[in-house]
Amino acid sequence: MANVAVVGTQWGDEGKGKIVDLYTCNADVVARFQGGNNAGHTLVVCGRKTILHLIPSGILHDHKICVIGNGVVFDPKVFLQEIDELNEGGLLPASTKLYISEKAHVIMPYHRSIDQAREARNSGKKIGTTGRGIGPAYEDKVARTGIRVGDLYEPQLFLEKLHHSLEEKNFLLKNYFGVEPLDPQAIADEYLAFAEKIRPYVADTSLILDREIKKGKKILFEGAQGCHLDVDHGTYPYVTSSNTVSGNAACGSGIGPGSISNVVGICKAYTTRVGEGPFPTELKDAIGDHLQKVGQEFGATTGRKRRCGWLDMVLVRQAVRVSGISRLAITKLDVLTGLTKLKICVGYKTEQGEFTEAVPASLKIFSTCEPVYEELDGWKENIASAQKISELPVNAQKYISRLKELSGAGIALVSVGAGREETIQLENPFDN
Repeated sequence: MANVAVVGTQWGDEGKGKIVDLYTCNADVVARFQGGNNAGHTLVVCGRKTILHLIPSGILHDHKICVIGNGVVFDPKVFLQEIDELNEGGLLPASTKLYISEKAHVIMPYHRSIDQAREARNSGKKIGTTGRGIGPAYEDKVARTGIRVGDLYEPQLFLEKLHHSLEEKNFLLKNYFGVEPLDPQAIADEYLAFAEKIRPYVADTSLILDREIKKGKKILFEGAQGCHLDVDHGTYPYVTSSNTVSGNAACGSGIGPGSISNVVGICKAYTTRVGEGPFPTELKDAIGDHLQKVGQEFGATTGRKRRCGWLDMVLVRQAVRVSGISRLAITKLDVLTGLTKLKICVGYKTEQGEFTEAVPASLKIFSTCEPVYEELDGWKENIASAQKISELPVNAQKYISRLKELSGAGIALVSVGAGREETIQLENPFDN
């Protein structure tokens, strides 16, 4: 049986939530493998919008297993809030099992405090962090001072780690950032209470995934953010704090890379970016306003307005390369409806006048790159009811065909609206 990883090809916000929700129909297990509650996956089912920040998007389906893997940084407060919201909405199927890796690192209050204080101090050079403590939690993980979910069930060990961390963190908060230090006892009481509430979900998720793979079950690995927010391969330092590329699906969930059969890259039909950082195709005109308003481009986690621009195939090609993407899922094609002319960035022109088809590693060079465009004709017809590529306007078909040529990847799916049913499915990645 094929196992599939779904990753973003741009700067996140490509519509992974909808695609994961669709592909969950074919999967038995959905595993989230990186990031934290800085991610936001928006699902629209039967006209109802649901936004998930931490729990895998497959949670809305019956008879599934959903896993929060060891590569995720886990905020128990957010997790419990999401559980309550799903239960209140009648959206948490009793038949669906949800597990949290005992090896996932925990986001602590001091992580959020440092994140917010650091961003406030760097007011002139903001990274654009969500302030939810994701970066500082990953810092502690790499520094080998982090607290893992399993540590919460060894109170003495947890308290030792907490006091050790707070000695340093409170010094920074008080003496460097000039904010109030945190009370270790209050944190201990709060997190030990969280531990009891999440206990039914905590497990060795690597063993669970291995067991399901050996049974021949289909696994869907769900990524957060996008390739160009990857801490290694993105537009550093304007990136997230984890590896968002498909290679981390194995490491972040505790399975071998040979268990992943196909990688589907989610590609929005235009480009958006939340927060700071270079954006060669950004549009600060009426077309940019059209994309922002029609596409409802607000961050699912922060509510911040997304910057919008033409589709940048230089970014997408690099994502195809570094994530081993074989198929693209094109989202939000409907947002382009009504635009007379469409542009696709096929390369960059550097400040020295040189043409390049790659994303420069140097932020200074990338910030000065000018996009080189191809222009295509647009369409005016409403495409939301299309169920086949042949039912799309001719110019929309040409647009999709050109994306396929420029990316070097096939097209598995085209989304023509927010709802599940507003989708043209060309291939099922679980069949290969």
